[in-house]
Amino acid sequence: MKNNIKNNIRLGVNIDHVATLRNARKENFPSPLNAASLALESGADSITAHLREDRRHINDSDIKEIAYNFPGKLNLEMAATDEMLEIAEKIKPFSCCIVPEKREEITTEGGLDVIGNHNKLKPIIDRLREIGVRTTLFIDPEDINLDVCYDLKIDCAEIHCGTLCRLYEEEDKKDFDIEFNKIKNFSKKLFSNGIEAHAGHGLNYETTKLISSINEIEELNIGFFIIAESIFNGLDKTILTIKESMNIGRSLEE
Repeated sequence: MKNNIKNNIRLGVNIDHVATLRNARKENFPSPLNAASLALESGADSITAHLREDRRHINDSDIKEIAYNFPGKLNLEMAATDEMLEIAEKIKPFSCCIVPEKREEITTEGGLDVIGNHNKLKPIIDRLREIGVRTTLFIDPEDINLDVCYDLKIDCAEIHCGTLCRLYEEEDKKDFDIEFNKIKNFSKKLFSNGIEAHAGHGLNYETTKLISSINEIEELNIGFFIIAESIFNGLDKTILTIKESMNIGRSLEE
């Protein structure tokens, strides 16, 4: 039986790896701006871009162009640094998702240590709130993180799904079921305390269906799979297929 939570689920498309491909040859194409435009035309609700400290893919110019051309659509992923806060203050994206960042990692390896970074996060989140920017933390679905989220008064929490997606590939689904239920219960606790539950990292067509069945999750952010799949099927068709997976999953909600 469905509860009273609103039934729609939003899609944010991460375009970082369009910039990765561009930078591989140090060309000015393919264009992240054009990718953002096509993603929105194809049904994406927002555009996510991670401005890393080493600028390995998305750069400052990309961020400015996306924010200028698509007001109210940019979700800026950023490390908790003074430099990134200053950039956010200038471009004022509709949302900032604070993520962990290590120079040596290939991709984000897990959720943010919100307990150890509480004192660093608080002034950044307070400042973002002052300028009207929605605040999100990228975190693991561990109950130990909840009190910090409540204390920091964040608007949203994006749940790291990397572990779930790896476990889905295993033949024995016992550990997958444990992780799925952990995410489900974590989402319910966020929702009951007025924090939007989002999810992302590692999602594909099948895991998107499963995670979308959790009614409390209101937004998915998907990047690498969409960009990789678009090589064969086109960006517009891939986004449409992801949205179909989201809708199928939503129809399975309890």
